[in-house]
Formats: sequence, structure tokens, C-alpha cells
Amino acid sequence: MEKLIYTLHGRGGLTADAFRDRLLASVPELQASGARHLRVCVSDSDVAAGAALHQANTGRPLPDAVLTFWLDTAIRCREQEAIFAELCETHHGYLVTESEPLVSGSGESAGPRTEGMSQIALLQQPPRLRREEWLEVWQYSHTAVAIETQSTFGYRQNVVVRALTPDAPPVDAIVEENFPLAAMTSPQAFYDAEGDEALYQQRLEAMMTSCARFIDLERIDVIVTSEYRYPSP
Repeated sequence: MEKLIYTLHGRGGLTADAFRDRLLASVPELQASGARHLRVCVSDSDVAAGAALHQANTGRPLPDAVLTFWLDTAIRCREQEAIFAELCETHHGYLVTESEPLVSGSGESAGPRTEGMSQIALLQQPPRLRREEWLEVWQYSHTAVAIETQSTFGYRQNVVVRALTPDAPPVDAIVEENFPLAAMTSPQAFYDAEGDEALYQQRLEAMMTSCARFIDLERIDVIVTSEYRYPSP
């Protein structure tokens, strides 16, 4: 099986919640087409309080939603694309390899919506690093720092293998992280240090120092979303 990630842009004049509802309504059709382990991540009213966490650093419009799912083979992705192409103005697709150093579990609710928020980062490899160096720092060094300094309860690292759509902007990695709802408005909650300013400052510095090793600010975009999960048997 192969994992695919699509960024969706343009709500066609719909409100954020109406757009979300249209996407969720398409899930049965996507599942019937062969898409498995679907995640629908959309910036709706439930995460409006986290708007300050959005980062548009590359000069490109931020996605309104991100879809992730698995197929037996990515070469049959056009059927799924035809479904959600009707729901947005443009879409960009990527074939990725997934690593899940922190498996989401304790923060999930009983329904399809995962509790809290999902933060999604679109990264480009800095030209100052060779690919091997970039992956070494990110996956084998930074991963532990991210888990130890933040309140994440889910963490998925996706390395882009190739673009699936001809006009897809350059993206080398896509990061999915699950945070508790309080992390949207409380930096201390984001860094799992509520009520402890000294610990918060320590973890913030450690995280920023580690990120600077493999991320250039002008090469990262970040959105905050609600995540809806549809696990497959």
C-alpha cells in the first residue's frame, strides 16, 4: 500500500464549516473507490481560535484542507482525485513514505473527529543541507526533541517521494501533529508546561534551536485543522 496526501485550495464561496461538511460527505464515495485509512483535515470553526498559529512563509496560499489516505497503488489515484476535485478550486497531490514516531491514541474521541487540533507543516529541504543530512537531523535527532518538548499525542512524518499532480508546488516533507485543544491559545499548553514559565521557556528554546538546524523559515507553511479519521478494518 502507498500513502497519498492532497492539499485542497479554495472553498468555492462556502463557509469553512460548509466546506468541511461537503468533504466529510464525500468520505463514503472515497472509501468505495478504494481509499483506506482516510484523514480529513480542515480549518473549520472548531479551530478558529488557533488562527495565529498559521504560517504562510513561502508566499503560496495556505491549503483549506488536507486529505491523506492509502491506496494499493498510487497509479490509480485519478479516481479519488475526480471525487474531491469537484469540492475545491485546486488540489495538489504527493506520494509519501510515512513514519509514525508517536502513534495517536489517548487523545482520540469516540467519533471520527480527533480531539484537539491537528497541525500540518509543509516543508522544503534547505539548500544548505544534503538530503541525507537533512533527514538525519530531522528524523534521527529532532524527533526526540519534538516529542519531549511539546504536548503532542500524535506525530507522523511524511517524506515526499514525488508529486502526483503536474502543478504541485515543491514540497519535500509533510508533518502531521496532534495537540490538545488548549495548545491553540496557550503557548504553555503547546509546550506541555502549563503554569511553569521557566519550563515553557526552556522547551521553547530547545525546540526552536532544534528546528533551525533543518528548517529555513521561508521554506515552511503551517496550518491548524480539525482532524477527522476514518480507519479501515
